Amino acid sequence: MKKILILYTGGTAGMDYTDQGLRVIPNLFQSQIQTLDPVMDVSLNLIEYEDLIDSSDINFTHWVKIITDIKTHYDKYDGFVVIHGTDTMAYTASILAFALRGLSKPVIITGAQLPLVHRRSDGWGNLIDAIYAATQDELHEVALAFNHNLYRGCRTQKISTNRFLGFDSVDEEPLAEFGIDIMWHKRRWREANYKTFSPIIPQDVNILNLVLSPGFTTSFIADTLQKTNNIHAVVFQTYGSGTIPMRDTHLTDAIKNITKRGVVVVSVTQVIEGRISSDYSNSKLSHLGVVGGCDMTPEAALAKLWILCSMGLSPERIKYEIGNSLVGELTI
Repeated sequence: MKKILILYTGGTAGMDYTDQGLRVIPNLFQSQIQTLDPVMDVSLNLIEYEDLIDSSDINFTHWVKIITDIKTHYDKYDGFVVIHGTDTMAYTASILAFALRGLSKPVIITGAQLPLVHRRSDGWGNLIDAIYAATQDELHEVALAFNHNLYRGCRTQKISTNRFLGFDSVDEEPLAEFGIDIMWHKRRWREANYKTFSPIIPQDVNILNLVLSPGFTTSFIADTLQKTNNIHAVVFQTYGSGTIPMRDTHLTDAIKNITKRGVVVVSVTQVIEGRISSDYSNSKLSHLGVVGGCDMTPEAALAKLWILCSMGLSPERIKYEIGNSLVGELTI
């Protein structure tokens, strides 16, 4: 019998309707899943966190707890399911993907667009699909189960607030599809590439996530880069194929200066599908010291930088690793 540990961190799945709006209610998630018929040949255990949160309150201390709990219980279970709010689920999925170094068991993150107490909640299907995914011996990575699909965690983004299709992975095909029959696309699964499980604990590092837009924001970004100290790295969400306003010398000089100070700046596209390139003169940013993030999502780029900086690597080593696919986060 497979043993699966569920870590309940909060989020919509365990919320209820109150006078103050949807709120997380302690013990509600546990009471709901106790009504669930047993999954054949699967033993479920639940850890409900004392500090249940709306996922908008997530910070690195919550990530540390999730990672530490998986590390503590790693040898006792065949797989793990993390119940999480949807608003920052893609960030947590990416952090876990990079932090759980040497993972040889499935870690599945999921949640709901409607709480379990709602008769039409999508949470029940997401939970069951996540449990089935967590029993797969050949799945050695962090994945996200949502709306009858299983996605690579570090490739996902939230795409809708009002549809059950809350997440997608537009640059990477699903790892599984949950229909009447389950289609396990095992050829897309990653091989375990480390001999031992040695998770990396995120540190409290300072990483900016800057979104370029015309007008005042461009000047604000330039001023921020010029004036801000104690920054470890920057995710720079550029236009289209990675273009920036090259005629704006205030911006380009600010980028040059901060990269010369040893701050790693990674360019990723704002567009939900595709990758940056150097096809345009305004996307050739290497002379400014900017590193291309290929087709990484902003969430994955942030998580990758967070973990690499937490490891204490040099800026040169971090730049080198940005171009490598460590956990399937980018297309070589």
